[in-house]
Amino acid sequence: MKKILMMSVREDEKEAIENWSERHPDVEVGIDEGELHADTVAKLKGFDGVVIQQRSLVEDEVYAELKNLGLKQISTRTAGYDVINVNLAHKNGLKVTNVPAYSPRSVAELALAHTMRLIRNLELFDERAEEQDFRWIGLKGKEIHTLTIGIIGAGRIGGTAAKLFNALGAKVIAYDIKPNPELNEVLTYKSLNEVLQESDVISLHVDLNETTKGLIGSEELALMKPTAFLINECRGPVVDTDALIAALKNKKLAGAALDTLTGEENFFNFDLRGKELPSEQLKELRAMNNVILTPHVGFYTNVAVQNMVDISLDDVLAIISEKRSDHEI
Repeated sequence: MKKILMMSVREDEKEAIENWSERHPDVEVGIDEGELHADTVAKLKGFDGVVIQQRSLVEDEVYAELKNLGLKQISTRTAGYDVINVNLAHKNGLKVTNVPAYSPRSVAELALAHTMRLIRNLELFDERAEEQDFRWIGLKGKEIHTLTIGIIGAGRIGGTAAKLFNALGAKVIAYDIKPNPELNEVLTYKSLNEVLQESDVISLHVDLNETTKGLIGSEELALMKPTAFLINECRGPVVDTDALIAALKNKKLAGAALDTLTGEENFFNFDLRGKELPSEQLKELRAMNNVILTPHVGFYTNVAVQNMVDISLDDVLAIISEKRSDHEI
């Protein structure tokens, strides 16, 4: 019987794992709540495959140890795989897979939800209501069909977001290094500078790689309208956080919704009530009433969680059965 270890397993994933296991009675799936690191890799002794989901890096020495333990792969049940040193994994004979499209709607719908909260000033209404101030003067909202939505990265998720915004009557423009003609009915492709200059809302949906780190910095933010909003649903390092904070403080930008931040592995998914926050940037952003912060939950829906489990386990089973996965990196 083949054995696969799922690591960093949350309570809400266990039902999805059980569902997959019922369909594959010839595979034993182990469950571990810890992350894959140098001090935990020994847990994989006796297993044929491993699936991870974590925000902290897998140390370099782990890959050789996985090879020594007889493993042939390392899979992450996420779209992003920046915690894995792909080159080092390959040097140790390990195939790497991710889940590039666990549910494009899950992230796209969060981008839409964030947009609606920002353009209707709901954060500010919540703040007033908390103080028992129920006046609405000064918080006039905007109707989405009057806005231009700029999508940066019109792939699976960005393309889905474009369809949702288009369905609500918004004008959608997009920048992507590989334009998809199938989206021409819902958006118009333009240059990056044109998208930044013309949009009322910028929604980011790019992969994190060397070309996208710092993609949105002070120069790019300066091109945006002072009445525009920035939404980041992809990866924190895509945005220069210090530049964003400066733009918000100087009223060069109307607001932002951030589901991901640089350094989030130090605070997102932790209960920090009553504790000192470990990030000055996080402190500054939390103090702004025109900033929405969510702890990287774009993936966190019923459909997405099941798909992340199913696809990652299918990939591992394929590889350890000497077959090919369509999601090899």
